[in-house]
Amino acid sequence: MTTAETAADTIASEQAATEAAAKRPVGPQLSEKTRALLDLLQGEFPLVPRPYAVLGERIGVSEAEALEHLAEARAAGVVRQICAIYDTKALGYSSALVAMKIAPERLKRAIAVVNAHPGVSHNYRRNHEFNVWFTVAMPPGHDLDAVINRLHELAGAESTRPMPTLQLFKIAVTLDMSGTRALDARGEPEYTQERRNKATAHAVTDTDIAYICATQHDLADVAEPFAVIARELGWSVDRVLEYGRELIERGQLRRFAGILNHRAAGFRANGMAVWNVPPERVTEFGQFVAGYRGVSHCYQRPTYPDWPYSVFSMLHHPKAAGVEETAASIARESGIEDYRVLYSTTEYKKIRLPYYIPEYDRWEELCLQAGRDVDSTAGSVPPEEVIA
Repeated sequence: MTTAETAADTIASEQAATEAAAKRPVGPQLSEKTRALLDLLQGEFPLVPRPYAVLGERIGVSEAEALEHLAEARAAGVVRQICAIYDTKALGYSSALVAMKIAPERLKRAIAVVNAHPGVSHNYRRNHEFNVWFTVAMPPGHDLDAVINRLHELAGAESTRPMPTLQLFKIAVTLDMSGTRALDARGEPEYTQERRNKATAHAVTDTDIAYICATQHDLADVAEPFAVIARELGWSVDRVLEYGRELIERGQLRRFAGILNHRAAGFRANGMAVWNVPPERVTEFGQFVAGYRGVSHCYQRPTYPDWPYSVFSMLHHPKAAGVEETAASIARESGIEDYRVLYSTTEYKKIRLPYYIPEYDRWEELCLQAGRDVDSTAGSVPPEEVIA
């Protein structure tokens, strides 16, 4: 290679690095290696005895250095959890997205009531007349519709719209921490309706439940995190790893992975793009939208006279302009132009859904008590976490 060619390659490399840096989310000042590690963690946490040795090798650092980069991300509040990610419906749980219209003077009490339900994992205020949106799940044997109706009463909602999943096109959040992904980048969805259907053919056993309970929490930040789980279960590490692979093959376990705090990671614009799609085009359109790497969730949900949007997609970007650009690109490419983007303005609750805990059997008592607690303090509740 000539000196001129070498110089040209160097300039091109520097330009690519500059462009990537410009696209990175505006968040904490994380090192390049830490960002690369976070990109890997979101995709898949290796099911091997020493996962950080494998991850370190992939980004060109040692096992110890990989753990140091993880510690940097933890200290910045970017990593919410590293754990097994299960499919709720594949475990027999029923779940739904719920939209509520709640008067401003009732909002604080309503939020306390809804958040007290152990099966409410996400709860946001959005810029729409249906101003409260949450997901709720219940274990097998419970009537979810009855639960939602009771939450409607307890929250004092003016109107409530249950929106369960009719068809799953995609579920997998992978934020572009390195800034190397184009807005219109495409890829195969990690978890789809086909995998869910396959998973529901398998009954959940007592051994499955023991494994799920041991792996649904944050893994220890140590060189051999699966050894900690093995001790808890009284198993060998090899059995822990093999059982995880078996649950992935069945489809009940989507993957082990890192879950990031969107806002702390710099992805402050999280838009729910909802689309009014002709019934005959729903499946084709949903699969098309699911192919966008910047789309984390895509579902078909029910419509109502006051809600014509049948396909829901979650779009993530550091800025609202990026979300709008992605939505506009989808509209141009698909020809579906009747859509809205609803933004989260307040985050009321965001957790991993807990499985097989006793609180589900006393959910109503917990919600009633939360309402009484607010009433007893004359509406004084902890400040809302407003999303800038």
